[in-house]
Amino acid sequence: MTNKKSNKPRLCFIGFGEAGQAIASGLREAGLEQIAAWDILFPKNEGAHLREAGQAIGARLANSAADAVVNSDVIVSAVTAGSSLDAARSVAPHLSGNPYFLDVNSVSPGRKKEAADVLRNAARYVDVAILAPIYPKRHQAPLLVAGPHAQSVMPLLIDELDMRGAIASNEVGAAAALKMIRGVMIKGIEALTAECFMAAQRAGIAAEVAASLENNYPTLDWQKVID
Repeated sequence: MTNKKSNKPRLCFIGFGEAGQAIASGLREAGLEQIAAWDILFPKNEGAHLREAGQAIGARLANSAADAVVNSDVIVSAVTAGSSLDAARSVAPHLSGNPYFLDVNSVSPGRKKEAADVLRNAARYVDVAILAPIYPKRHQAPLLVAGPHAQSVMPLLIDELDMRGAIASNEVGAAAALKMIRGVMIKGIEALTAECFMAAQRAGIAAEVAASLENNYPTLDWQKVID
């Protein structure tokens, strides 16, 4: 009896912090078999918890960025914002087969365009914005994708990987711009609300402040907001 070979894409994660682990673990539980991972902290003592997370997920822990991308169909770059260009440069000379490069890093539209230029002849670059906290939905957190390869990558994301996404534009940087600009409102409201109700609690008037705000914003569940 012969075993059927999986047609699922082979994924590689460059950067294996919270976002990488969350997406990888969700995909693994959804049936994705071939996952490789590399993080610059892997060889260091402070990377022990990252390696342990990769082992628990069942990912192949690579020895370098070059090793991680071998035979990969999709590379997910999930590093710190300041390292996004370095991540692209670390894999560019080692790519073959024209894989997709999903840049999920929270960086500016300009930085996304720079990374796309680095990978221009090596991979199909896709600007990706994660539009919600990565937990609890993990790989099914809503994504916004942009760039000339956004249209072609969508069937792979949705049909093969059971992810959730929408196309912003065929221009690299469009997804990053939307996330950055909406963040002014989303994070601004969160920060103002936290500051307001922390002060209200200290003053012992949280219920009164909430009741007062209901007059101005009657559609919001202020008790839920406070909690």
